[in-house]
Amino acid sequence: MPGGSPSRPEYYYSGDCEPPEASVVATFTFVTGFGSPLIAASPDRAALQRRSMRVLVASQVLSGAGLAAGVTVGALLAEDVLGTTSLAGLPSALLTLGSAGAAYGVGVLSDRSGRRPGLAAGYAAGAIGGAGVAYAAVIDNAFLLLVALLVYGAGTATSLQARYAGADLALPERRGTAVSTILVATTLGAVAGPNLVAPVGRLAEENGIPALAGPFVLAAIAYAVAAIVLLVWLRPDPLLTARALIKQNAESGFAATRQPHRIDHAAIRLGGVTMVVTQLVMVAVMTMTPVHMRDHGHGLGATGLVIGLHIAAMFLPSPITGRLVDRYGTTPVAAAGGGCLLAAGFVAAVAPEQSVAVLAVALILLGLGWNLGLLAGTTLVAGAVPAEGRARVQGRLDVAVALAGAGGGLSSGFVVAATGYSALAAGSGLLALVVLAAALRQRT
Repeated sequence: MPGGSPSRPEYYYSGDCEPPEASVVATFTFVTGFGSPLIAASPDRAALQRRSMRVLVASQVLSGAGLAAGVTVGALLAEDVLGTTSLAGLPSALLTLGSAGAAYGVGVLSDRSGRRPGLAAGYAAGAIGGAGVAYAAVIDNAFLLLVALLVYGAGTATSLQARYAGADLALPERRGTAVSTILVATTLGAVAGPNLVAPVGRLAEENGIPALAGPFVLAAIAYAVAAIVLLVWLRPDPLLTARALIKQNAESGFAATRQPHRIDHAAIRLGGVTMVVTQLVMVAVMTMTPVHMRDHGHGLGATGLVIGLHIAAMFLPSPITGRLVDRYGTTPVAAAGGGCLLAAGFVAAVAPEQSVAVLAVALILLGLGWNLGLLAGTTLVAGAVPAEGRARVQGRLDVAVALAGAGGGLSSGFVVAATGYSALAAGSGLLALVVLAAALRQRT
């Protein structure tokens, strides 16, 4: 990995030539169910990767809409149902706590049975949670709302876990691009979602559903369709196929190109710190921005626009970020992400209360910093773990990422209630210095 990996793991090599990955591979494991294999003819690795990416991209477009619902109106809905601003960060905390549990579960299931059942199960849980949130709003039941938000978090975890699936069959020098493709696929639904808040809300009201519950109905449908797409079309399973190719190459006297056979702990540490801090800062500021805007007279349309631009900045730059990672390495990109998060915090802190434009700039910088940090961290982790046990380690790391987001979301409401939005934004921005320090230490 050029310039970005803090240390080089050991790799298997056999013979003086590269393994025949561009030629026809005789067999691979074709997963027809939850782990039951059949043997079938396989095209080359590149063709398998293209097929997997097409299916993953389709599911990510759908899941983006589900991801955006809780981000845009979750805090507002909780404020209405719970009756206090201090707990407005609770939905984000519950969502990310549910995401933490789901990240572990999806990782374990994927490691045992493949990406297809793992990701599909996560999206199915997210669909159930979205429907539960909408029903809780209809009957005005705070307890059911909180439980449903926990389950709804599974969709968020699954949407992020899918980025690892994109890297399973990618060559090392193309991992950044593969991960970025999965992230950018989320853009269409994620950007459209916040801007559909107002029309979906009106449609919900016409059918006897509170306006703020409408986006969760949309999320439930989107997640359910994403689960179906994966179950039906993600064949062969990318993770199980990668393992089969590695095993076959080893048995035939070759080795999978640059596949690590031990965990690169230095890469795991840097990638983990980058993703954890990035998620904490992003969630803390993003969670309270809709509440801050409503408190100063901005409507759902303006809020949806700002959050939509934020989510676009989270995902839309991914192709460029992926190329930067592949060309210059992960460490410089991680440092750039930390710098963007620092700038975002201070722009949000000094933004005039009535200025939608300045808040939009701050949230765009916040999204861009998240994009740079997540892609750099993910690429580090994807190349640091062998195929066996890979999904399990990735799931555990995403638990830490989700818990960091939960902490940011839960504390944000209390911080704003006690000191104000500006103090939250500035303090969150300062936390990004941890990423800059970790990246600088790794470079020295």
